[in-house]
Amino acid sequence: MATVILPARFSDWTGGVEHVDVDARDVRQLIRALDERFPGLGEKLRDGVAIAIDGEIINDPLLEPVEPDSEVHFLPPISGG
Repeated sequence: MATVILPARFSDWTGGVEHVDVDARDVRQLIRALDERFPGLGEKLRDGVAIAIDGEIINDPLLEPVEPDSEVHFLPPISGG
């Protein structure tokens, strides 16, 4: 199962869970599985969040494959100035 790292900003949806193992073949399935476990989270993850798989940020991630030993990070946008 892929290990998913969720930023603290999503703790309202995850109850404070920051790491979770998910069985999915691609990012779309992974987000769907996370949404089933944490209702409402899927919409937040599809909206303006960067996704890195095994250390590489993916520009168009929904169909990107996820290997059983992958580490997937959801990265919130960085703002400031």
